[in-house]
This record gives sequence, structure tokens and C-alpha cells, in this order.
Amino acid sequence: MRSLEPSLPSPARLVAAAVLLAALTGGAVGVDGYGRARRLHMKNKVQEMFYHAYDNYMTYAFPHDELKPLTKSFTDSLSELGNLNLEHLPQDYNGSALTLVESLSSLVVLGNLTEFERGILWLSENMTFDVDARINLFECNIRLLGGLISSHLLAKDYSSQLKDGLYQDQLLHLAENLGNRFLPAFETPTGLPYAWINLKYGVLENETTETSTSGCGSLILEMGVLSRLTGDSRYEAAALRALRKLWSMRSSLNLVGTTLDVLTGKWIEYSSGIGAGVDSFYEYLIKAYILFGSDEYWDMFHSAYLAVQKYFRHGPWYHEADMRTGEATHWQLTSLQAFWPGLQTLLGDVAAANLSHREFYNVWQKFGVLPERYLLDYGILHPTEKYYPLRPEFAESTFYLYQATKDPWYLEVGETIIGSLNYYTKVDGGFASVRDVSTMKLEDHQHSFFLSETCKYLFLLYDDSFLRNKNYIFTTEGHPLPIRSAWHEKFLAAHVPTNWTFVKGESQPIRVSALSSQVCPETIFQKSVGSPWESACHVPDVYVSHRCRTDDDCGIEAVTCKKRTCSMAGYCGLWLVIY
Repeated sequence: MRSLEPSLPSPARLVAAAVLLAALTGGAVGVDGYGRARRLHMKNKVQEMFYHAYDNYMTYAFPHDELKPLTKSFTDSLSELGNLNLEHLPQDYNGSALTLVESLSSLVVLGNLTEFERGILWLSENMTFDVDARINLFECNIRLLGGLISSHLLAKDYSSQLKDGLYQDQLLHLAENLGNRFLPAFETPTGLPYAWINLKYGVLENETTETSTSGCGSLILEMGVLSRLTGDSRYEAAALRALRKLWSMRSSLNLVGTTLDVLTGKWIEYSSGIGAGVDSFYEYLIKAYILFGSDEYWDMFHSAYLAVQKYFRHGPWYHEADMRTGEATHWQLTSLQAFWPGLQTLLGDVAAANLSHREFYNVWQKFGVLPERYLLDYGILHPTEKYYPLRPEFAESTFYLYQATKDPWYLEVGETIIGSLNYYTKVDGGFASVRDVSTMKLEDHQHSFFLSETCKYLFLLYDDSFLRNKNYIFTTEGHPLPIRSAWHEKFLAAHVPTNWTFVKGESQPIRVSALSSQVCPETIFQKSVGSPWESACHVPDVYVSHRCRTDDDCGIEAVTCKKRTCSMAGYCGLWLVIY
């Protein structure tokens, strides 16, 4: 892989200054070897970042959707997400306050319930969805619906700390109104929803029938929770029907494509990976299982995860492949792929997650941020997609890996991220996206997810008090949803396996993978005798010598998740078969 070194100065000296400041303050070393004063300093740095972005939005863009930090103006993102028809809007319409909705849960994480209250009151009195606006279903689901539902649940959880009588389910009523406007999108022969819908008039005549895998397979969390909160099963039923149809369209390799037609149920783009257009599909399968406890979600995820490991993984990287053949199509890193180590950590596949995370970190260090696309086979930037729109995925995976390992190295990675964001993207009017990572030329856009995700995950990296004694999952937009036993079809505790299958001999390993048992790989490690787990799909060979008599004596390869076979010489391995 050829190196392309940036010509711009590194923000490393900012990190060094933070380390020096922590040392000078005499902070004690925490249990993970990271100084408490240093942790407090980084927490405060993230708070400063959040409020610099939030306050500028409130000053120059509110109640419009997003901030343009270079010109200190605004953009109504519904127009970007769906060609907002300005001619048919009410005269007093000023946007949907998207960034405010996205920021509410982050305000709670940061402990600012006063501003959280103010946001609730404004939305209660001013927000309306009765507008002639063509919007993207997926984006509005994860941003607006997810933000409203999460904030409703947080308002209920923190009701004792809010003003008496302030909250009367106003955000839930808004969410229900929005959910009702989504339902016409699902009225197709396949049950797969249109990608675009008009909030006032439903599906427009001659609307495009093309959508993405993420667009129709990443709706189940928000719409499922909406059904449980309102008692109206239509939302979850529509999302689940679409997900089931999508899964039925997988190939014999258990791979899905990237784009499809909602009317015919036929694939348009067969090349696929774990990045743009597909990423949140995988994420929502495992998170739906955690949130709702249905084995149906687990079975889909189990098969899909194994297929990804078999056909997309190449060392620490994940390329794209044809869903029909498994043959590689594009060797490229995309910034959206950086969510994958976080997903693997949630699964318990920490070793594999760490390998990929370190490679993403190397690319971050090379350019100062993560480029949108990086061509792995040439070791260069994609010629046109050189931008970095303040994406959160790398920070998200860093947070998950620190939570799982408590390795202070991940806190140092966080320092690098924070240093880069402040050095390259902070401007007087907020934080600006990077148009070209080779020159660090900026673009006049502060996306709402910078506040809902990027700042939130960086803050939680250094202060996770919001999560203590609580159990949340985060949506793909970073909105926390509580895990409640009442929402489960059965308790996750019931998945503790009782039918472990052992080979003869106490010194021989358990013949089952963590994935097959629906448990964390660490559980396998604790029960296995003399044979440590290496990944969630890993099944050790029967004999530590790797000798075998038949294929039954061979396990599952840890890296590729492929079945090992017995050679004519009597050894297990991934042998090349020539016919």
C-alpha cells in the first residue's frame, strides 16, 4: 500500500499540550492508567466543542435545520434530504429545527436538563409536519423520529428533575404524527417502502422506486419502539414486513446488495459491503435483537455476520463483493465502515474489532481525519470523494472498544480525534465539514449528527456517568433507547446455554461458537478448557495438535469464519481443493 503523506501540520502538538496540562495539574492515575485530571480536561474539551457548535446553531440557524458555520447562516436540511417545495409551505414555516431535535439527547448526556426543557417546550409549541415537503424516509426516521422518541423516553426517565407538569408526552405525540405520515411509503406490492415521501400528500406520482438496503432495512428500532409506546402495531408491522422481505432477497451466500426496486423486489446494484447503503442494516439486526429479544433478528444477524466475515473481510479490512458470487468488486475503505468495530465489540468479537479499528486509526493519522473513500488497492484517496463531513463512526467504535477493554490507549485515540477536529474544522461560527482532506479546505456545513453522535460519543469516552446503572442501546444516529424487559419476547438471560456439546476428554475444547450459542465470546473462553476463543465465530479444532481423522475433528477458522477440513495427511486447515 503506497503512502500519501499530508503536507499540513499535525494536531499532535495539541494532544501533547493536553497531556502536559494534565501532568502539571498533578492528576492522580485512574484504575485504567489514565490520569483523572487528564480525563476531566478531555471531557471539558468535548463540552466546549459541543456548546461551540450548539450555541452557534442557536444564534445563527435556529429554528432552521442546520448551521452553515463559515457564513453564519442556515440551511433547511429537508430541502437537501427531499427537495423541500418552498412554494407550498406556510408563510411562518422556519424549518423543523432538526439540529435541536438531534441535540436533545446529547444535552441530557451532558447533564444540561435546563436546555433540554427549553427544547421540549419550543418543539411542543412550534413543530409541525403538516408541510408540503418531499423527504427521505430513512433520514427522517433516524434523525427526527428517533430523536423525538429518544427524547420522550429521557423526559419520562428524568421527569422528577424537570419542572412539575412540564412534560405531558408532547414529543411522543409529535413522533406518532410523523410515524403516521411514514406509513403510505410502505404501501407497495412488496412491502418495501419508497425512499421518498411527501409529508403532506404521501407518495407522489412518478416517485422513484429505487431505494437502498439501509433505507428499507434500518427502520425497525424507531418504528418498533413507537409501536410499543403508543400501542399501535402498524409502525412495527410495516418495518418488520419490509425487513423480512429484504432478507428473503438475500443470495445463496447470505449476502444482500446495495440498491433495489421497491415495486418489483429486484436488486439493482449487486455489489455490496459494510459501508454506504448497507451499514445500518447489519447494525439494526443485532440491536433489534438486543432491544426486542426476538430470535428472528438474531438468526438474520448470525447468518449475515458470518457471510460478511467470509466474503468481505481481507485481513483487517473489508472490501466490497458481488452478492451472487462473493467475488471482490471494490477494494476501498469508506468512512462509514468505521462503525463496524463498534458493532463487533457489541457482539463481543473484540479481537477482530481491535484489528480493524487500528487500521482506521492509521488512516486517520495519515490525513488528520477519515476521508470518505480511500482506495486500498492503490493506497490513495478516491479522486472525487475526498471529503470528511464530521462523521462520528470512528469515535463511536473508539467508545465501544474502551468500554469493553478499559485500555487507556483508546482514550489517547480520542485525544487525537478531538485534536484533529479542533485544529482542522473549528471555525468562529461552529465546526465545518472538510471538503478535501488533502488540502483541508472546508465546506460550509455543520451536520446535525456532529451534535447527536460525534460529540456524544467523545464525551461518553471520558465521562460515562449517563450510562451508570442503566442499559441503553444507541440508534444509528446516536439516540439512546432503554432496554426494557417489557419489550422483550423473552429475557436475554434465557440464552445462557444449557446444552453445551463437549468432545471426550476434559482437556479438549467446547465444540460450539459464541455466535451459535448467542453468548459473548468471553463466555466461551471461560468454559473452554485450554483453548482460548479468537473470534465470535471461532470453533477450535478437536485436538490442539490440529491432527484429524475426519472433517468432524476440524473447527471454524477464527478470521474468515470458514469451515476447516481434514487433509489427506491428517491435519486441519483451509485447504485448496482442486478438481
